Amino acid sequence: MNCHNSLFARQHLPGNSVSRRWFLRECGLGVGKIGLASLMGDAMIQTLSASPEPIGANYRGKAKSVIHLFMAGAPSQLDLFDPKPELAKLDGKPLPPSVTSGQRLAFIRPDAAVMSSRFKFAQHGQSAAWVSELLPHTAKIADDLCFVKSVKTDQFNHAPAQIFFNTGFLQPGRPSIGSWVTYGLGSMNENLPAFVVLSTGAGVSGGAANWSSGFLPTIYSGVRFRNSGDPILNTASPRGVDDTLQRETINVTAELNRMQLDSVGDPEISTRIAAHEMAFRLQHSAPELTDLSGESEATLKMYGIDDIKKPSYARACLLARRMVERGVRFINIYHEGWDAHSDLAGNHSSMCKATDQASAALVADLKQRGLLDETLVVWGGEFGRTPMVETNPTLGRSLGRDHHPSAFTVWMAGGGIKGGQSYGETDDLGYHVVDKPVHVHDLQATILHCLGIDHERLTYLYAGRHFRLTDVHGSVVKDLMA
Repeated sequence: MNCHNSLFARQHLPGNSVSRRWFLRECGLGVGKIGLASLMGDAMIQTLSASPEPIGANYRGKAKSVIHLFMAGAPSQLDLFDPKPELAKLDGKPLPPSVTSGQRLAFIRPDAAVMSSRFKFAQHGQSAAWVSELLPHTAKIADDLCFVKSVKTDQFNHAPAQIFFNTGFLQPGRPSIGSWVTYGLGSMNENLPAFVVLSTGAGVSGGAANWSSGFLPTIYSGVRFRNSGDPILNTASPRGVDDTLQRETINVTAELNRMQLDSVGDPEISTRIAAHEMAFRLQHSAPELTDLSGESEATLKMYGIDDIKKPSYARACLLARRMVERGVRFINIYHEGWDAHSDLAGNHSSMCKATDQASAALVADLKQRGLLDETLVVWGGEFGRTPMVETNPTLGRSLGRDHHPSAFTVWMAGGGIKGGQSYGETDDLGYHVVDKPVHVHDLQATILHCLGIDHERLTYLYAGRHFRLTDVHGSVVKDLMA
């Protein structure tokens, strides 16, 4: 491969760092031609010098860490946070065509009958926030929460909407928000991954694309922890291999990998070196992290944990608090199961019973330990649910709600967010946003802002274009800030 072709090939390797030894060997006497780069602007220079080192914050953000409680499957805002008495008047009747005109629906027709909520609502705290009877624990911390009731997304099916919420794009291949954050800010703990993922439900439609690093170096991918047993499989040493031998083996392997890195300049070799080192450290740090035996009885009771070894959403929430204490930068907890196409009342009663107490306990626990101000907690799904009922005898569905991307609720707490407020408003039927719309890209920009990152400046050069989490969209919702 000649010098020109070698450079062209490496120009398309994300995060590439070309070594002097490789460059001189490949280019030989043609090194003088490097002056051409000055005529080509800084695009090639940035590509050749791109580094997996964190690029740093743009200003001092209040949040240091993020815990994203992702309710995969999409909870119904109409049955949890956004009561609509008008729906009771129209129960069993279709919405006016003017309301549903031009809207894409996944499984029902626009003239499907209205279904009012079967649950009671009450106002709570000094903020008088509306919360359903399904969420008694969340109601107790209402004054710590900011309810964003005017969220909109571009996607109306689960996998694309989940990937869109996490990566800013509807298809796999883009970096997730956790990857962008760790790329921008780096790690605060060398013994644990900067970006950790837990899943407590039946699986996530968008799969690993939700926490992938996309075209960023894979060192920024989320690390999936198991919710019980060994946190990560295959990190235990084989029988007869002690720490000394393990350390020496990793050192030798790292040296061989560094020689290869100097030779070919592939950034994924750096990822491999870091992965081996992290795996060695995790053999000690991960078991300590996930051992809840040192937690007080009062703490376990607050989260609703009866068995510290039994996998549950509550256990994952307590682990998230412990991760924040140890400097983990970004934590995703996915709780699948909210996709209530049938028997919404039964589904949401079950889902709320599994998640309400622990979600509220996490916020309260962080607050009492002085960690809430520097930890941003985000709760919500990929979209909302329709005011109309879904009934389909062929599929065995009745009394459910369909997907609704046009309006849903997300709550946020801590990390620079002003609690005790409800932001935005939907119409009397809960169908359209009528005041202060917040697009998913706006939420992403706001999360980065809380961490001290300007979403327009956090970019990565790939395939000849500077990409960012919010693509070419998004604005920080400054009214949400404390």
